[in-house]
Amino acid sequence: MATFLHGIGQFAFRRRRLVLLLWVLILGTVGIAAATSSAGTNTAVSLPGTESQRAFDLLAEKFPAANADGASARVVLRAPSGEQITSAENKTDVATALKALKGSSPGIASVSDPFTTGAVSKDGTTAYTQVTYTAKDTALTAADHEGLDHALQEGRDTGLTVEATGTALAPGEQSGAGEMVGFLLAGVILTITFGSLVAAGLPLLSAIMGVGVSVAAITALSSAFNLNSNTSTLATMLGIAVGIDYALFIISRYRAERADGHSAQEAAARANGTAGSAVVFAGLTVVIALVGLCVVNLPMLTAMGLGAAGAVVVSVLVAVTLVPALLGFAPERARGRARERTGRTAQVAAEQATRQATGRGGRTSIAQRWSALVLRRPLLVLLTAVIGLGVIALPATKLELGLGDDSSRPADSTQHKAYDMLAESFGPGFNGPLTVAVTAADPATTAGAATALHDGIATMPDVAGTTPPVFNQARDTAIISVIPKSAPSSDATTGLVHDIRVLAADTGARTGAEGMVTGTTAVNIDVSDKFSSAIVPYLALVVGLAFLVLILVFRSVLVPLKAALGFLLSVLASLGALVAVFQWGWLSGLLGIEQPGPIMSLMPILMVGIVFGLAMDYQVFLVTRIRESYVRGADPRTAISTGFRHSATVVTAAATIMIAVFSGFMGSSESMIKSIGFGLAIAVAFDAFVVRMTIVPAVLALLGHKAWWLPRWLDRIVPNVDIEGEKLAHTLPAARTEEADAPVPAGAPR
Repeated sequence: MATFLHGIGQFAFRRRRLVLLLWVLILGTVGIAAATSSAGTNTAVSLPGTESQRAFDLLAEKFPAANADGASARVVLRAPSGEQITSAENKTDVATALKALKGSSPGIASVSDPFTTGAVSKDGTTAYTQVTYTAKDTALTAADHEGLDHALQEGRDTGLTVEATGTALAPGEQSGAGEMVGFLLAGVILTITFGSLVAAGLPLLSAIMGVGVSVAAITALSSAFNLNSNTSTLATMLGIAVGIDYALFIISRYRAERADGHSAQEAAARANGTAGSAVVFAGLTVVIALVGLCVVNLPMLTAMGLGAAGAVVVSVLVAVTLVPALLGFAPERARGRARERTGRTAQVAAEQATRQATGRGGRTSIAQRWSALVLRRPLLVLLTAVIGLGVIALPATKLELGLGDDSSRPADSTQHKAYDMLAESFGPGFNGPLTVAVTAADPATTAGAATALHDGIATMPDVAGTTPPVFNQARDTAIISVIPKSAPSSDATTGLVHDIRVLAADTGARTGAEGMVTGTTAVNIDVSDKFSSAIVPYLALVVGLAFLVLILVFRSVLVPLKAALGFLLSVLASLGALVAVFQWGWLSGLLGIEQPGPIMSLMPILMVGIVFGLAMDYQVFLVTRIRESYVRGADPRTAISTGFRHSATVVTAAATIMIAVFSGFMGSSESMIKSIGFGLAIAVAFDAFVVRMTIVPAVLALLGHKAWWLPRWLDRIVPNVDIEGEKLAHTLPAARTEEADAPVPAGAPR
C-alpha cells in the first residue's frame, strides 16, 4: 500500500497541473448535472415492513381520493380575546380567510369549512380548516409557499389569530452561517498549527473540492433516487471534517519529511505513502460504519449513510491525489515555520540524542509532558478516564426516543404556535391522532370487524374521541380516527397504541379481518422497535469488519479490541451528554435549544455509525505512528512517547477542527441537525482527548510488548499492507537534498 501510494504521490506532484485540471473537470461536470436536475428532496420517513407503513400504504391504495401523498396544511383560527369564533362577525372573517386560502395556489385540492365539519373547539374560541394540495410537498413551488403565507396574513389582517402547520408550509431556510463559522475556525486552527497561511489553505482548498463534488453529486441524484433532505447536510458535515483532517495529516507528514532533508517531490511521495496509507484505512473504517447503516432497512437512514460514505470516499481520493499536487505548487511555502528550522535539524537531533543519553531534560512539548504523565501512572490514569466517561454516560440510561413534531420547532414559528393552539383548544392528543385501518376481502367481514373495533376503542380510558368507521367505495376497507387524551410523545399514548393493536389482533382472530394502527405515536413505536432489532446486527457487522481492517493495519489482536471498547465508551458518553442537554434541558439556554424533549429516533444508531468511523480515524492516525516506532526497534514505552511526539499535536488539531465544524451545525433551525452537530462534536472531544490521547497510551503502557501480539497462524495469513512505510525505507533511495536549507532557484514553485 505504501509503495503504491508513494507512486501516486510522486505522479501527482510531477503532473500537478493535470491532476488539478482533472478535479476541476469532475467538479464542473457534477456541478452542471446538479444545476440541470429537477429540484426537490424527500422529507417523508418510510418504514418498510412495519405495521404503520403497511397501514399507510393500504390507505393510499384503497382511498386514492384522499391523496395520502399530497401536501396538506392545517390552519388554526382563533377569535380575539373574549369573543367567539362562531359570532357573525368572526364567521365573516373566517370566510375571508378560507377564500384567501382557496386562491393561494392553483394546486389547492380542497379547503374544509370548520363550521360544516364541526372543527370548532368546545369553548367556541378556536376552529381549524384542512387545506389539501394535489401535489406532493416536494413539488410545491416558491409561489405556492408565498401564496399560503399571504393567505395566512390576510386572515390575520381581519383581527383573527391565524397560524398553520403541515407539510405544505415552506421548509426552514438554512443560511449556512454555521458551516461557514466552523470552516473559518478550522482555518484559524490550521494557521496556528502550521504557522503558514499557505499550509493552512491547502487542507481548506482540498476540503472545498471534496465537498463540492460530493454535494453536487447528491443534488444531481436527489430527484432520481428520492433522497432525503438531510442527506446533503450530513455529507457536507462529514466531508468538511474528514476532508480537512485527511489533508492535514498528509501535509504534516510532508513537513516532517522535508525537515528530515528529503526533496520536495520525495517528501510529498513519502507523505502520501505513509500518512496516505493511514488516511485510506481510516476512511475505509468510516465508510464501513456508514454503509452498514443499510442493515436497518430505513430508506432515510440508508440514503444518509450512503451519501455520507460517498463524501468520505471522495475526501480520501482528494487527499491522496490532489493534496500532493497542491504541494507541488507551493513546496516551500507549505513548510511554514518548519522551513526556518530545516538547517538546524541535525544539530537539534544531536542535542536531543545527547539529552537522552545523559538523562538531562530539555524543552518538551505539551504532548510529550502529557505522555510522560500517562506513562508514570498508567493504571490511575486509565481508571480515572473510564470512571469519568462512565459517569457522563449515566443519563443515557434514561434515553427516550421520539419523532420530531412541531412542538420541537422554534417557539416563534407558526408551526409551533399552531401546535400549541390546537393542544389548548382541542386537547393534547389532538396533535397526534391515531388512524386505525381495517380491511378484509369480504365487505361484510370488514363492516363487522370495524364496528367491533370502534366500540372497543371508544371504551378505552385514554381515548378522548373516535369517529365512526368510514368505508371506501368497495367497502372492503374502513378507517377509524382516534383522538387520545394524552400528548403524542407521552407513555399513555404509547400504551394506547399497544392496547389498540392487541384489540385488533383479537378481533382479527375472531373475524378474519386485519386491523392496523398508524399515526405519529404508532410510527414512533415502530421506528424504536426497528432500531432496537437492528442495533445488534449492525454493531456486529460494523465492529466485526472494522476489527478485521484494524488487524490488517496493526497486525495485532489486542489493539483493535481496545479500539472497539474505547469506541463504546465514547458513544455511550456522547449519548449521555445528548440526553442531558436535548432531553433534560441542561445548558439549553446557552446552546439555543428552545424545546427539550425526546431524542430523535434515528439519532442513536446514526451516532453509533458516525462516531465509530471517526473514532477509528484517530486510532489509526495516532497508533500507526506508535507502531511505526515500535517495529523499527523502540521499546513499548519509547514507542508511545515517540508516537505522541510526532502525531499528538496533529491529532489534537484535527480533533479541534472536527469539533469546530460539527459545532457550527448547531446553528441550524432543524432540531435533528442541531442534535447531530452537538452529538458529534462532544463525541469527537471524548474520543480524541479522553479515549485516544489518554486511555490508549495507558493501556498500551500496561500491555507492553503484549499489545502487538498476533497468533502465528494469523500472522501467516494476514497480508502485510506496510502502513508504516517500512518498505519505502529499504527499497527507495534517500533522495535527500544536497543542502536542506539551500535557497530556492528563481522561478521555482514556492
